[in-house]
Amino acid sequence: MPQNLDVKHDESLEQVQSKIAYLEHAVAELSDVVFRQHREIGALETQLRALRERLDSVRSDETTRTAEQERPPHY
Repeated sequence: MPQNLDVKHDESLEQVQSKIAYLEHAVAELSDVVFRQHREIGALETQLRALRERLDSVRSDETTRTAEQERPPHY
């Protein structure tokens, strides 16, 4: 193989290796983002569950009040 082709081949190989390194870095960053979002979604689901339970509790308390327990409206 002539020297000129060897140089072009080496440059092409370096470009491919550089692109692979860039893509590996990008994949690692995206993986970190997905992991953080997974944790955040889990925390939000926990908060949502707690809020639903509180809302259900408040709703059940409202339905069990008698007329005497009800506060009169403010004028």
